[in-house]
Amino acid sequence: MATATVSSKNQIVIPREARDALDLRAGDKVLVVVRGKRVLVLQKPESHRLAIRGVAGKAYPARHLQKERQSWE
Repeated sequence: MATATVSSKNQIVIPREARDALDLRAGDKVLVVVRGKRVLVLQKPESHRLAIRGVAGKAYPARHLQKERQSWE
């Protein structure tokens, strides 16, 4: 476990052990997911299609995939 401090600009530095675990480099995008009082930092997947593959058991409609892709930008 590591500690991060919120700066006066409301920024934090992701601790080295977390960056190493996610293989993050400068300029990489991450997802920040809020679940109640918990915050998850996830590595942004290279492929949206592969990231959600098999989640619903069948293919998503094309318009849903387009909406998902736009939400990542």
